[in-house]
Amino acid sequence: MSATGQGNQKSDNFLPENAYTELKPGEEYTPIISSETGVPEVTRRSIVFGLLMIVIFSAAASYIALKLGQGIETAIPIGILAVGFSAVARRKSSLIENVNILAIGATSGIVVGGSVFVMPAIFMLGLDKGVSPISTFLQIFLVPFLGAVLGVLFLIPFRRYFTHEMHGKLPFPEGTATTEILVAGEKGGNQAKVLIYALGMGIVLDYLSLALRAWSDTFSTASIKSLDFFTNLTNKTKGVFAMNTSAAVLGLGVIIGIKYASIIMAGSMLSYFVLIPLFGSISPDYGAASYDKIFFGIKDASGMMLHPGVRNIGIGGIFAAGVISILKMSPVIKQALQQVLSQLFKKHDPSSAKTSRLDLDIKMTSVFAMAIGLAVAILVYFWAVVMAGQPNALVLALLSLVLTFLIVFLFSAVSAWAVAMISVTPISGMTLTTLIIAAVTLAALGLKGGPGMLAILLIGGVVCTALSMSGSLVTQFKVGYWLGSTPKSIQWSNILGSALASFTVTAVIMLFARVYGYGTPTPEHMNPLPAPQAGAMAAVANAFMGGQDVPWMLYGIGAVVAVIVSMLGISALAFALGMYLPIELNSPILLGAIVGWLIQKSASDEKLSKARNDKAILIASGFIAGGALAGVFDGITKMLLSEVFHVEVDNFGFAAWMPNLFTPERQNWLGLFVFLALAAFLYWDAKKAKVDA
Repeated sequence: MSATGQGNQKSDNFLPENAYTELKPGEEYTPIISSETGVPEVTRRSIVFGLLMIVIFSAAASYIALKLGQGIETAIPIGILAVGFSAVARRKSSLIENVNILAIGATSGIVVGGSVFVMPAIFMLGLDKGVSPISTFLQIFLVPFLGAVLGVLFLIPFRRYFTHEMHGKLPFPEGTATTEILVAGEKGGNQAKVLIYALGMGIVLDYLSLALRAWSDTFSTASIKSLDFFTNLTNKTKGVFAMNTSAAVLGLGVIIGIKYASIIMAGSMLSYFVLIPLFGSISPDYGAASYDKIFFGIKDASGMMLHPGVRNIGIGGIFAAGVISILKMSPVIKQALQQVLSQLFKKHDPSSAKTSRLDLDIKMTSVFAMAIGLAVAILVYFWAVVMAGQPNALVLALLSLVLTFLIVFLFSAVSAWAVAMISVTPISGMTLTTLIIAAVTLAALGLKGGPGMLAILLIGGVVCTALSMSGSLVTQFKVGYWLGSTPKSIQWSNILGSALASFTVTAVIMLFARVYGYGTPTPEHMNPLPAPQAGAMAAVANAFMGGQDVPWMLYGIGAVVAVIVSMLGISALAFALGMYLPIELNSPILLGAIVGWLIQKSASDEKLSKARNDKAILIASGFIAGGALAGVFDGITKMLLSEVFHVEVDNFGFAAWMPNLFTPERQNWLGLFVFLALAAFLYWDAKKAKVDA
């Protein structure tokens, strides 16, 4: 299957001037590869290379997330490898051929995000006992696969809204970076040179801080021990400022822009400079804890939550912001549903104009049929497997199905919005919210113990993967919109790729469960993999089905804050994300956005200002890509150290080799200096851009 028609690809391969700006009334966006071109899109080489990327990255990302507790970005590295493969191949790949490689390969990260964050909890809670390995494999495989397909189907009706109607209104940071990588690789010349040296700087600097610990990857006032002012501020007031020093986060801020970066940082300031000090001053338990434990929650030695953290207010805010977003998008939802129904029941008119390739989705009749098939499959699975032997098994299975579809419908658009705004989606927070809603609902009907835990984990796994898919897919849709891909091809590539990714990730999860185990040490597994996200899910499942207290008050406060912020005309989702995410991720985004704003205002001439801004976006894209690759290399380094060379990670790097020179406080200040120097370089280099470049 490929693009059909006659015509030629644009020779200059430049993105149009209105690629990143709002369209004027009557203005249309024309992608690099037009609707009429016959450029190869879905080819044998793109399928084979994409499937290879799935196997490699799903296995690598699963291991790193389970072993080190950190996810890795797969879409950008796969995009870079696609460009590199195209450069050395006999026939150079087309832009949209590389998009298809990305669409297939990126399902690795999508499925890992949905599986690894939830499914190991089954082993942590012992829910696999007495179940055959084949049944466990199918159980774990079906959850991310069904969730991924559900995520695709639910986002298709909203594709035009996010790509066309919101064009220029949402920054799409990751999509912008990926597009710039693909375009620069296709075009070569000065743009490719800028991208390459920015990417190289991102890799080197972030790897030096992450793997070699040449400086701290996070500057924090809590690490300043030599000044009594900061020591008292940290220990007594619980007031701490922190900032990640990654090149990737700096680049992210440039693309996100000052508007959303300011709102996100405002949410962080409320959490870190108001709520954390407030909690520490009014409660002895919180007062005796460190600021980070007040934020994340205070746990006992076994990992059980003793006192909920301020972050739960952010979770409540995200949930309320999601509801508000759905209400605000109700006209769009109504339009999407009308489109679905009209296409389901309209008769085919042979004389009607053929839909443009650039606007071609999977037929709504097929979407509806697949959704019904998924609903039946999930219902039978819950009824015959999960709820087997329970009173009112069919009623419980039906309710679980309704909850799954309703929550995916509610949060898919929220996840897409979050990624389009700041390239981060609060999957863990929304999945925890899903577990809570499912647990409360099913527990009210008498479902308890192991079956109850398994039920809410499986619901959470489907929802988690669906949200992961919607966040990634909206980026792919935008990249395809900018470059000229067929939406239908992207949709089918994600559905088919999810099957292989689910198989690979499930095999890795079960292999590690057998070899290492998860969570706390046991006689069979003395050194288990931590799998921290799944540990949090297991704790929530155990707490709710065990009848422990739920932080409803904190959830409610977050919901009220979201409503107030929305009434003031501020994005409630961006503000709630700021409350939920640690401040060290949000503060550098704001600094990057300020640098980008200064670059835009550095010239009074409109054309010169645009040239400088375009170069800043290209440099920022290189920083993001370099940071993503540095994260991959860091994970590989730590894996080799622990598994091959049997070296403790803490005994590796400059801090271990020269502890007297690379003290924690010096590393802290050095990290800040490097980050500010990088921001200054970005401003200086972008200002060198010329109109005729």
